[in-house]
Amino acid sequence: MFVRRKKNNSGSVSIQIISKREGKYKVVKTIGCSKDEGELEKLYQKAISKIKELEPTLLDFIEYQEKPKRLSNKNIRAIGDELIFGKIFKDIGCENIIIEKNKEKEIFKALVLSRLLYAGSKLYLIDYYHIYKKKKIEKNSIYRFLDKIYQEKLKNQIEQCIFNHTQKIMNNTITVTFYDVTTLYFESESEDDLRKVGFSKEGKLARPQILLGLFTTLEGYPLSYEVYEGNKYEGHTLIDILKKFQSKFKLKNKPIVVADRGMLSNANIAYLENNGYKYILAYKIKNISNELKEKIANLLFVNDGVTHTLEYNKDIEYKDENDKKQTLSVKQRLILTYSSKRAKKDKRTREKAVEKIEKTLSKKNITKSDLKLSYYAKYLDIDDKCDIKYQLNLNKIAQDEKLDGIKGFATNDFTLNANDVIAHYKNQYAVERAFRISKTDLKIRPIYHRLENRIKAHILISFVSYAVYKEFERKIKRANIDIKFKLTFDYIKTMYGYKTLFGIEPLEMDEVQQQIYDAVYS
Repeated sequence: MFVRRKKNNSGSVSIQIISKREGKYKVVKTIGCSKDEGELEKLYQKAISKIKELEPTLLDFIEYQEKPKRLSNKNIRAIGDELIFGKIFKDIGCENIIIEKNKEKEIFKALVLSRLLYAGSKLYLIDYYHIYKKKKIEKNSIYRFLDKIYQEKLKNQIEQCIFNHTQKIMNNTITVTFYDVTTLYFESESEDDLRKVGFSKEGKLARPQILLGLFTTLEGYPLSYEVYEGNKYEGHTLIDILKKFQSKFKLKNKPIVVADRGMLSNANIAYLENNGYKYILAYKIKNISNELKEKIANLLFVNDGVTHTLEYNKDIEYKDENDKKQTLSVKQRLILTYSSKRAKKDKRTREKAVEKIEKTLSKKNITKSDLKLSYYAKYLDIDDKCDIKYQLNLNKIAQDEKLDGIKGFATNDFTLNANDVIAHYKNQYAVERAFRISKTDLKIRPIYHRLENRIKAHILISFVSYAVYKEFERKIKRANIDIKFKLTFDYIKTMYGYKTLFGIEPLEMDEVQQQIYDAVYS
């Protein structure tokens, strides 16, 4: 036990007796509170006497605490990691995961917490152990741990713990899920079965990479993730992860699935429809049928935020699990919204493309390979009866211009109004922010590992770190602490305790540190 001086919102200071059992702090007794230093000193001495009454064997500790001049740097410990993030790690259920050896469980937890405070290479764990644990850990011990720790059973158990916690803070109701895919590149040029060169969202065109698919809730709380080969098309990941998602969590009420236009394929829509999912998918307006384009072009979009809704039936063709062609009739709503800012961007992009096309057409002996136009090839008429000739079709450009600034969202949910559909999709930023936090704050990439088990262990550790990060963020927001969120990590790094005969006891915290502590333990 020890005496704590706690600053109150009223400006007074409470003198409390605190006990620590199994890493958890508990208020044994509040002796009193005052704003007067003289009165506080009397209350402090009263608390000391009370501790002696409660536990007379703590006499040596009391003497030790009453004589701070005996403290030295070798007795001081940084304790913010365990005090704050260790508590959250336990709250979300990760302390209950099945790792047979205590030493390995300790390393797993240390890898998760160190990524929050010292994000970067796993070798930063050596520094973390030195600063926070006053221990040494060998580099080879870390790598041996990564080689054997990853198992699907462990991944599933961790996901279940985090899902249960997320469901709890969402009042046991998950109505909307957000899915997106990002790429994570490697500091290597060699490929294998998992690490493949593919389309990079980070501009690392010649680097091997993996795909990371992530499900989150409205506020960006994590639910589940999967790792895919780097050359896999992102749209082909949705069915696989949805099957695993439903198999793991067995939801009675399936949530609305929100995803970007990369997931808009007939196969994905057919799976969602056939398995009872409601969905909101971004629609590629300029790639739809000419008949639908004509309808949209005739709609009146005057101001920003103007919306229109089109309802229609259509037949889609897809291949089932046995690779057989199937046809499915679907009924959808297309929610359309206009933005003048988007219209200017669309116009600017098209003008640059047309300028590039015209410059290329001015050359002689043009081949198809010279016109690497992809989407903008639709502006050309191609005559290959004799010599191949290309000519700009001004009518196609004019038709395309009519759709500038219009964005669409396809949904099979007829209960939501147009504004709700748009609002749900705009919340897709939550999963995008999850990737941004993972890549910047937690430094999930670049990845330096080359062995598949180490790579998957790295992603698993980062997933748990992100879950701890989000729960910490939630608690800080709820407490309404008047400080930039990023600075809270600096305050945690400077939380110290001192070694006593009975363990590590925390030093008195400053006002902000106390607020952080109270937010996490409330």
